[in-house]
Amino acid sequence: MLQVRKGNERGYADHGWLKSFHTFSFADYHDPEHMGFGSLRVINEDRILPGSGFGTHGHRDMEIISYVLEGALAHEDNMGNGSTMVPGDVQRMSAGKGVLHSEYNHSKDGVTHFLQIWIEPDVTGIRPSYEQKHFDAASKRGRLRLIASSDAREGSVLIHQDASVYAALLDGAERLALETKHAPTALDDLLRRHIADPEIGRERSAT
Repeated sequence: MLQVRKGNERGYADHGWLKSFHTFSFADYHDPEHMGFGSLRVINEDRILPGSGFGTHGHRDMEIISYVLEGALAHEDNMGNGSTMVPGDVQRMSAGKGVLHSEYNHSKDGVTHFLQIWIEPDVTGIRPSYEQKHFDAASKRGRLRLIASSDAREGSVLIHQDASVYAALLDGAERLALETKHAPTALDDLLRRHIADPEIGRERSAT
């Protein structure tokens, strides 16, 4: 049975410096009906106020994808990586046996709007690793662009799970279709709309 969860039905947390919508149960938001979907554990739509961010914290055995929609996000980790992501950048961090990192918005006046996507890996205890790539607007305009996959095909970032993540930029009533080897789900549509539409969580809902 096809089920649709609208954007305004998601969990929401306002921490002052951070405003976050949770598609699945996360932190203080708990909904037993929305604990994840297969290996997909987290889709958080976050907005970080200027001069603030996530201090150094740890992860283990999780594939973490960050996708910047607006503003800039600075990343540092104990693997020696340091970068600033801008719209179009995709970051993949395989936490493996353990990693520490931080994420900040160093801007003085601009909000950082980005997605955090956590996928449970099909292998645990591996050496942590990091990857970042840019996918320009032209490659996503009116089409689905593969940005993460289990085999890094089409230049996507590599994740340790049999999953594919796409991004698209759509105008007006544009629609796209994706053929998959599995039965279609509402989540397929929801995730595509999350990535394609930076207005989700403001005034419009994913339907």
